[in-house]
Amino acid sequence: MTSTSFPRISVSIAAMVLLFGLSTTLHAQKYIKGERPQQRGYSLAVITEGGKTVWLGGQIATVDDAGKSLAGDFDGQVRQIFKLMNATLEKAGGKLSHMVQMTVFITDVRNGDRLTEIRREIFGDNFPGSALITVTALADPNAKIEIQGYAVIGSK
Repeated sequence: MTSTSFPRISVSIAAMVLLFGLSTTLHAQKYIKGERPQQRGYSLAVITEGGKTVWLGGQIATVDDAGKSLAGDFDGQVRQIFKLMNATLEKAGGKLSHMVQMTVFITDVRNGDRLTEIRREIFGDNFPGSALITVTALADPNAKIEIQGYAVIGSK
């Protein structure tokens, strides 16, 4: 059996850690905006490089933190959902502003404009990409909205 000689590459462990650390923490988030999307509170696209992707399952909120019912309170449900999503992202090392895409299901199309106003309060003018879908009902009959999405952590 013949032995094959491979060229040796000399890289210190410290350099590898530094390079690996940079490759996983450098992250840019750019927004492609348009007039109509900005009016409706979403971006045409969010471009990311690097970072860690977190897929957020569908979230509803029919009670607040104190256990008070939010049935019939669209604003309260939206705000509580974003609060819960932010808490989930914090557990993953991120925050709500790291969201790059969301799918929103609402049971009353007339709440679309109010959702836009609340999203504007929460995200400023750097909105995630988004789809808004009207459905006849959600899994919990008291839920007026459900949001799912994903975030890329490591930006801003």
